[in-house]
Amino acid sequence: MKILIDAFGGDHSPNEVILGTVNALKEKQGFTAVLVGDEQIIKQQLSNYQYDENRVEIIHAPDVITCEEEPTLAVRRKPESSICVAFKHLKEDDQMNAFVSAGSTGAVLVGATLRLGRIAGVNRPALCPVLPTMIEDKQVYLMDSGANADCKPINICQFALMASAYAEATGVTNPKVALLSNGTEDEKGNMLNHEVFPILKKMKTINFVGNIEARDILTGDYDVVITDGFAGNVALKAMEGTVNTIFSVLKSEIYSTFTGKLGGMLLKKTFKKIKARMDYNNKGGALFVGVNKTVIKAHGSSKNLAIKNAILQAVSYSESNVATKVKERIEAEPIPMGE
Repeated sequence: MKILIDAFGGDHSPNEVILGTVNALKEKQGFTAVLVGDEQIIKQQLSNYQYDENRVEIIHAPDVITCEEEPTLAVRRKPESSICVAFKHLKEDDQMNAFVSAGSTGAVLVGATLRLGRIAGVNRPALCPVLPTMIEDKQVYLMDSGANADCKPINICQFALMASAYAEATGVTNPKVALLSNGTEDEKGNMLNHEVFPILKKMKTINFVGNIEARDILTGDYDVVITDGFAGNVALKAMEGTVNTIFSVLKSEIYSTFTGKLGGMLLKKTFKKIKARMDYNNKGGALFVGVNKTVIKAHGSSKNLAIKNAILQAVSYSESNVATKVKERIEAEPIPMGE
């Protein structure tokens, strides 16, 4: 198994990307890391670490697509960028199983769709991060979290199919699927929700349980939450901001008094455990579901821990054949394009 890694994607590349790659190689056997980017710089960075040289390959790519560039134009104008070169090899080489990048989200999504290609029958691929919940060891799959700001009913229905297949491939039995809305009653929601709700209720290969409010996403009562990319991204960023704010306020209040400091010392291990559960670095990245092979989009600010976990995600999802299971689910319940 070979995992392509964008060595020049993200705010802290290439240093943190290469360190994360080395740590992933040390933690798990059975895969080869293929670093894509400026070969000379990659070799210089690798020389700082001890690793199994037989499990590392380098593909030279002299250009980089930045987050400031318009994604579609950048993908077309920079065929020698690390992202485009990686997708070329991912599509053409059967030995390449997955691609991990913390680079431009738009460029990764455009490249995956145009260069790698969609699974047959998929109208629009989507980003699906896996989020922690209030129940330990229970996760929730949020789809879409930003790839498709404007959606049609067919997109939301296919998100339900694809996210259900993804959850099942990673060990969830009969995942409960909920539609993000502004209330739990059947009649709640915007025009898109009103159109898609009755279709979801009739679908035979998903376990649709109705509407969900954003405050219940992390309760652990649901396995899959589906919505358009605009609402999903707003919900995701709001949760990230809330978690960061709570920890900042807690830290400020604890250290404001002597008794608070004593209490903080006693609860230090508990706070660390909670923070570890909520930290995206411990999850890795979001799977771009609906394309022909595994594509993981890591957070742009990812450091070595998040990169390591994104690579391990890529290995795990490739072993689980998530893309194949998504293809089978789409074939099992086709949705007319007119829906």
